[in-house]
Amino acid sequence: MNVPAPAGIASLVAYIATIPAANLAVTHFGAVPVGFGYAAPAGVYMVGLALVLRDLARESTGRRAVLAAIAVGTMLSYILADPAFAGASAAAFAVAEAMDFVVYEPLRKRGLLTAMLASNAVGLLADSLLFLKLAFGSFDYLPGQILGKAWMTFSAIAVLALLRRRRRAAA
Repeated sequence: MNVPAPAGIASLVAYIATIPAANLAVTHFGAVPVGFGYAAPAGVYMVGLALVLRDLARESTGRRAVLAAIAVGTMLSYILADPAFAGASAAAFAVAEAMDFVVYEPLRKRGLLTAMLASNAVGLLADSLLFLKLAFGSFDYLPGQILGKAWMTFSAIAVLALLRRRRRAAA
């Protein structure tokens, strides 16, 4: 049996944590500004980070572990946050994961960051559309959802690119 490296376990645990954190944020803070006059449910930043963590976790622990992480994160959300948000979130994460997989896997050969950018674009749109429809019955927050998740995705990928550059320079 292959045991994931500590970094893989850490990315999986962090990914799991983003799921209830996003739902708790929506439950307790409602909507937050994301820039350019737009607002989105407060969990938007956690979900944007989750998109990147999901890909990192998949790289090191595999797809089955990520699907299990969605289940664990969902159970924690039902316990800690509003069950309506947890249900909408679970459906959105599952569909976004499936769509992400279709985009991510073929592009992975072109590089991790390329695959992440493309798959996260698809994932954030799928997650936003489904979550907003199920949780709020409306797409009023759609521009803010897309913008907030994009901020986090770009920020996380920029950090990963910087870390990769530093590691190459040190080698």
